Amino acid sequence: MLARNAESLYWIGRYVERADDTARILDVSVHQLLEDATVDADTASRRLLSVLGITPPDGSTLDVWGLTELVAMSPETGSIVSSIASARENTRVAREVVSSELWQCINAMWNAVPERQRAARRVGPHEFFTFVEDRAAMFAGLADSTMSRDDGWRFLVLGRSVERVDMIVRMLMSRVGDRPTSPGWVTVLRSAGAHDTYLRTYRGALDASRVVQFLLLDRLFPRSVFHALQQAESCLDDLDHGPAARIGAGAEAARLLGKARSELEFLRLTDLLDDLTGRLQDLQTMVREVGEAVSRQYFHAVPWIEWNNAEVNL
Repeated sequence: MLARNAESLYWIGRYVERADDTARILDVSVHQLLEDATVDADTASRRLLSVLGITPPDGSTLDVWGLTELVAMSPETGSIVSSIASARENTRVAREVVSSELWQCINAMWNAVPERQRAARRVGPHEFFTFVEDRAAMFAGLADSTMSRDDGWRFLVLGRSVERVDMIVRMLMSRVGDRPTSPGWVTVLRSAGAHDTYLRTYRGALDASRVVQFLLLDRLFPRSVFHALQQAESCLDDLDHGPAARIGAGAEAARLLGKARSELEFLRLTDLLDDLTGRLQDLQTMVREVGEAVSRQYFHAVPWIEWNNAEVNL
């Protein structure tokens, strides 16, 4: 597979997952702000922007609409609209290795965005968030049903899994320091699409330790950090078709994923909340380093060459 196609597929997986997760987070957060008048909208909005890695505007008070415009509808990097546009552009570049149904899905989604934005400004942002979630689910279903389980599929799933780890960690970071019985933990579960499954798993019992345990360690829930790490690790293992190395890991990305997965796998449940902030920050750092390692290994194997006064600088 060409490196440019592999890179496009990897980023398609990341951008679609980012748009989906951001829509889920905003849907729950905006609904909470509209329902609970005791919550300070500006403080809650700035906290959410910090979690998402978006710089809040200076000198202005944020409300529900300001938050929605900035995170959902702004063309700036990091917004839902920006992620959809980037996913569509990468799919266009990789048309030769994606199915027609997949291209039609993301292209129709991108074309429908302006109309959905206008509708959201008339009747409320929930319709826009639902549209993004539904289209992302359709995209995932079409990818599952129309793509061969080859290297292209593996790069797509690898990108999706890496992004999922990052977004779940960001959701948990937003509630570090909350009381064990705080309703904020329900917000995290709903943002992750995990509320119903969590209630069935733990028979309705809600506390911080179990929420963190479920979203970090559950082996059956597909949006848990452990499950996503395991899936990303499996994709990298299948992508490495070379002979097995006799000493150490064959690639830096696989080493980083395996280390993070094993640390979670053998973590004592009683130690789960000890230094939770540090643990989550380590996972975020791992996501960034895995992205860089995957890029070096598969997308940019040849060093960049710069010509300067007839000399070659590597």
